[in-house]
Amino acid sequence: MSEVLLEVKNLETNFYTEEGVVKAVNNISFSIGEQETVCIVGESGCGKSITSLSIMQLIPEPGKIEKGEVNFAGRNLLQMNKKEINRLRGNDIGMIFQEPMTSLNPVYTIGQQMIEPLQEHLLLSRKDAYKKAQKLITLLGIPNSEKIISMYPHELSGGMLQRIMIGIAISCNPKLIIADEPTTALDVTIQSQILDILRDIKKEFNTSILLITHDLGVVAEMADYVIVMYAGKIVERGPVMEMYTNPQHPYTKGLLKAKPLIGERKESLFTIDGQVPNLAELSESCYFADRCEHRMDVCLKKHPDLKETSDNHSVSCYLYEGEAVR
Repeated sequence: MSEVLLEVKNLETNFYTEEGVVKAVNNISFSIGEQETVCIVGESGCGKSITSLSIMQLIPEPGKIEKGEVNFAGRNLLQMNKKEINRLRGNDIGMIFQEPMTSLNPVYTIGQQMIEPLQEHLLLSRKDAYKKAQKLITLLGIPNSEKIISMYPHELSGGMLQRIMIGIAISCNPKLIIADEPTTALDVTIQSQILDILRDIKKEFNTSILLITHDLGVVAEMADYVIVMYAGKIVERGPVMEMYTNPQHPYTKGLLKAKPLIGERKESLFTIDGQVPNLAELSESCYFADRCEHRMDVCLKKHPDLKETSDNHSVSCYLYEGEAVR
């Protein structure tokens, strides 16, 4: 078993709004080993992206990390001061944001944005930083690096911009890459190329990856370990093959059933009835109870704890607690 690189313990992140306190990340714990790819999956609004932003301490107002630990290589990131966390971002941990067009500054060239972390973290001269930026562009499969480096974001396609974002994320050889929906809004061919690049980076640089996605096809292709989130909580987690061959939580089963299949479809695509609850109005019950076909009386009284049901596989559901089903 690989050494633990990142360990998240009892992390809670809330947003204080006029509607009330939104529990975006609600007491979650997980870890990522060295050279491991962990995927967080779930519907929009389940807390996936806020989890990644909490790790990087990039929570916007009116959000606040209430409690917990984020231990990276033996240090709690939540106890670092601003200077220390800035040294870590882009150096030891690289992040690929969801929308490259809005993540890159439109008034700076691609080259200017790529050399910034190289000068900041590797202390390269401007000339050497530009040379490395060109090498990265070529490595990512983009031709004419000399021309690309002087262009602005609006002059590149979505697929090329996503490659540039990856180039910025890996420029300082980080130990961990956090990729937030890196294939969103890209066509199937470009999606495949982006995933190939991430796999190659992991293999060549021995990098760990935290991949956030709602695409179960991406999960099957990339993950070593899967975390399923619902309404800010982890409802199931386990090795990728175990999750596909033996899913346990009704929500996980619903997500897998809802995945479109190639070939002739004889019946309508499966959907999970209802929607994610308002995170500012959560009750004591299981958050999935209103949408669950296996709902029992106990589900309406208290949210189930996350318990291990087999080796390295845990689920938060009363169906797997003997007392509830007698």
